[in-house]
Amino acid sequence: MYIKMTMLASVLALVVAAAPVHAQVSEADAARLGQDLTPMGAEQAGNEAGTIPAWDGGLTSAPAEHVPGDHYADPFADDGILFTIDASNLDQYREKLTPGQIAMLETYPTWKMNVYPTRRSAAFPQGHYDQTMANATRTSMSEDGLTFRGTTGGIPFPIPQSGAEAIWNHLVRYRGESYVMNWSQAAVTRTGSYTPVRFDYEYDFHYGSLTKSEDQIEPGKIANFLQTVTAPARLAGQILLVHEFLDSRQAWIYNPGQRRVRLAPQVAYDNPGTAADGLRTNDDFVMYNGAIDRYDWELVGKREIYVPYNSYKLVGDTISMDEVLWAGHINPDHARYELHRVWVVDATLKDGTSHLYKRRTFYLDEDSWMALVADKYDNRDQLWRVAEQHNINFYDIPMQYPALEVHHDLQSGRYIAMGLRNDEPRVYRPTDPRTARFTPAGLRGAGTR
Repeated sequence: MYIKMTMLASVLALVVAAAPVHAQVSEADAARLGQDLTPMGAEQAGNEAGTIPAWDGGLTSAPAEHVPGDHYADPFADDGILFTIDASNLDQYREKLTPGQIAMLETYPTWKMNVYPTRRSAAFPQGHYDQTMANATRTSMSEDGLTFRGTTGGIPFPIPQSGAEAIWNHLVRYRGESYVMNWSQAAVTRTGSYTPVRFDYEYDFHYGSLTKSEDQIEPGKIANFLQTVTAPARLAGQILLVHEFLDSRQAWIYNPGQRRVRLAPQVAYDNPGTAADGLRTNDDFVMYNGAIDRYDWELVGKREIYVPYNSYKLVGDTISMDEVLWAGHINPDHARYELHRVWVVDATLKDGTSHLYKRRTFYLDEDSWMALVADKYDNRDQLWRVAEQHNINFYDIPMQYPALEVHHDLQSGRYIAMGLRNDEPRVYRPTDPRTARFTPAGLRGAGTR
């Protein structure tokens, strides 16, 4: 839950409000969007070395045989591996890796990173671009610095001035409209064994919707989220409902054993994630979600690093879940890495607050604002966990979308992989928004059917 201000804090907020919350983006800088900057605020041009190409609009067309909702054929299947990074040549590439990636290479002799040509495939609907470009001069952080105002869609800060603005770009980036997904997660032991947990996920996005009418959008709401466990049998039937707002979260859980719906304030921060065997926190989901109030956020700057990208083979139906999951880490032969520019955002735990992670460093893709890598440190300032977000372009929509999310625990030698769709017949199924399904009463009805 978000921290509620005391009366004293409210008075202080009025004082702060007398001064600008941040330096506003000038009209001249905003005019760069769609010119030397892409509509999302990325650098249009490639890098000087020629290893990152210019953005040319991204991938916006699907093969004629593609059926919406089915698995996505790899548009870059003919690309060859440029080189492979492993422990033997780590020093040659160290400056373009994160501390967490370096630790992975030093910890696991079987881990490697196959690097392919960089494809700036990220693309989004024109309506999302229009909203984003308009936001450059109309959106600002709230007085308490915890949320933003001035827009109901698009990337709120395409030219960010702070770490808080950058992480909000990640939190509300475009992820479609209303749809159902089925996928599994696996908490893999040191020996490589696992029991997959299968989920039905239903998403209903309000913020940034390009299809809902005005009366269908709930003010201030980011999304409705419904999670149902379907396997194994001992967990099946558990349902989680979340209403995610810009300034708060409401959550309920249906327990099939009790046949009751209960409020779930614990679905936040560093409480353990659903059936995750303690390998991720609630706010680890999709690399980071929820309130930003427990951290101080610093916008460190931009870097070129090797990141997961265009991971069609890894998440497609040409390989099975068993072929993806190894002891220690996923099978690196199926993963794809590319050199991309990322925004580096450092989150440091605030005095007087608590969290399992004292510090987290996020690496946000400049073309999509998706967090692609996260390095997470414990309260001894030791690197503890490393997360990577493998992703693909849903080119028939279009949107850059999370595919396989992997959180490695360097201290236990275990990891959790989330988003395993290899054995699923479809990737997603579009649905019509059904408000009644996203209510506690609807949750109770779903649980008793």
